[in-house]
Amino acid sequence: MKTILFLLTLCLVACSSTTDSVLLAEAGPVNVEKIKVLNIGSFHFGATSDANSVDFDEHSQANQQAVKDIAKLLAQFKPTIVCLEFLPEDMARINQAYQAFLANPVRLDTRYGELSMLGFDIARLSGVDKVYGIDHHLGYNYSLGDFIENSPELENSVDRQTYLQLTHQPFLHYPKLAERNQRFDQLSLLEQLQLTNHPLMLDYMLNTNADKLFYVGIDDGFEGAEQAAQFYLRNMKIYTNLNRIPMNKNDRVLILMGSAHTAMLREFIRRSPKFDMVNTLDYLTAK
Repeated sequence: MKTILFLLTLCLVACSSTTDSVLLAEAGPVNVEKIKVLNIGSFHFGATSDANSVDFDEHSQANQQAVKDIAKLLAQFKPTIVCLEFLPEDMARINQAYQAFLANPVRLDTRYGELSMLGFDIARLSGVDKVYGIDHHLGYNYSLGDFIENSPELENSVDRQTYLQLTHQPFLHYPKLAERNQRFDQLSLLEQLQLTNHPLMLDYMLNTNADKLFYVGIDDGFEGAEQAAQFYLRNMKIYTNLNRIPMNKNDRVLILMGSAHTAMLREFIRRSPKFDMVNTLDYLTAK
């Protein structure tokens, strides 16, 4: 009897090992039928309501040229669809501005910051006749944890220590990245966008905009998680707007949004059966 049980165990182990090998083999090759996506994050070139802003003069000749040079790099992706952080209902007005830029592209259009400066020029260089808006507005309070910390009558009852670390030492385990981020204003525009699109920086954007709220709550409530859910919901709706655009396997999609949205879209796109996300940093390298 013991011999039979031993043989059955060996058979189960062997079958499990074979199954694992088959699954790993199936997970290997990239599906060439998927639609290629270049997912780019940027800080806002102009005025912004975001908690963090970068001092950037859109009108300086040097910055205009730097944006043009970066547009040339990103246009090498050869997108057929360009998606920007505009609301879909604003597309008639935005594409009117894009057509005006096409008629006189000598100087970049600064009225919509990075979206019209960089986004319009990438679209022009790529020969697309219109751009798409995929944004969706939805408010949430990403400062809830700070409000609790600054209110003596309130107490974070979830995990104050982790929240404070993510707030004050977000790069605790990545000192080189922390040092580079502290010198952000001294970097060239290309270097700034390279840093912005570094995978660890995109993780940071998710933490600072939403995930650190998972460590915040009052008594047995879920106040932090509920606010973070609003951020996730907004980006889910942005991703849904992306999927409203008619496209096929021959299309190549470029997305330019604020880096917090880029970070969240990265999570959706990389496990999608529809899309194949390319490495953004491959296209942010001066040739």
